[in-house]
Order: sequence, then C-alpha cells, then structure tokens
Amino acid sequence: MAQTETLPNQTAPEQGTEVRNVEYDTVSPTAPTGQENLDLLLEISMPITVTIGKAWIPLKKLLQLGPGAVLSLDKSIGQPVELYVQDIPFATADVVVVNDSFAVRIRELLGTEEQKPAAAGK
Repeated sequence: MAQTETLPNQTAPEQGTEVRNVEYDTVSPTAPTGQENLDLLLEISMPITVTIGKAWIPLKKLLQLGPGAVLSLDKSIGQPVELYVQDIPFATADVVVVNDSFAVRIRELLGTEEQKPAAAGK
C-alpha cells in the first residue's frame, strides 16, 4: 500500500476516502493584452476623499454631540485641503463653488516622496 504524506495544517484522509491528483486542461489566453489591458484599467473609477481638517475630542464630548454642535477644525480659512485616493495623499487643493456645489481646484500634485511621510502618519 502506498504511503500518503500529510502537509502541515492538513488532516489525513479518512479511511475509505479516495484521494486523486487533479489534471487541468491547458487553456489558451483569451484576455486582452497590451494596450487593451491598459485601456481597461484606465476606465476604473477611484473614490477621492477630500479632508478639510481634523478635530480631536474626548470620547465623553463626542457622545454629547447633537444637532447644532460645532467642531473646530485644525485648519484656517484659505489653507489647502488634502485629497486622498484609498487613504494615500495625492494632491492639495482649494475649495471652490461651481454651480452651487462644492468643488476643489488642484493646487499641487504630490509625488511619492511627499506621500510617504503623510501616509505613515495616518
């Protein structure tokens, strides 16, 4: 009778259980390649988060907040806001109004050197 080897975190097959190797058919690639892959990726929508400021308050005061409560933020009027994609800072901007809606005007695009310290502090 052939010996079976049990890998770590696996249990030996129960008596009477048939164990076989699986054979897969070879499949030729049909997915888009090169530029088509890039075009597909470039169409992905990414959520952007705009942070106008931060506030730190004790939990007791947080639990006491209600309608009409005002939180002071750590930024002054006119200071740029931060833009993030998946919690990674990528730009600073100014808040503007376009057609009665808030919008942002990009002030500076951040490179990888600026992103590392800011991302580490989050």
